[in-house]
Amino acid sequence: MSRAAEETNRRMLRARDAMDRAYAQPLDVPALARIAHVSPAHFARTFRATFGETPHRYLQRRRVERAMYLLRETDRSVTDICFEVGFGSPGTFSRTFRDIVGRPPRAYRKEAAAADVPTCFTKAWTRPVP
Repeated sequence: MSRAAEETNRRMLRARDAMDRAYAQPLDVPALARIAHVSPAHFARTFRATFGETPHRYLQRRRVERAMYLLRETDRSVTDICFEVGFGSPGTFSRTFRDIVGRPPRAYRKEAAAADVPTCFTKAWTRPVP
């Protein structure tokens, strides 16, 4: 691998790590591009080429993964979870959750409560695919 490719990968990983840490914060492509020290257009293209999905979709998936955990492990309302993980509206949260997981948040919570299996199995079986 060339030095340039290594540097590009390092920059993309730096931005992805920032998304993992601050998933609940409002993050947009220009802010992430600044973290990676590249232009917004170059960042969006390179991120997709490196990780196989757009920065926006990656961030949504991370938020949904956290919401899945909160739905399984807490009794908090779906609306509270929606705002805690960084979504701006319950409608957007519900639609995105359904698109990624395949069922709405309330149905997911009901099914997760019914299945009494070890957490390691639940995590492996319910992790959304990119």
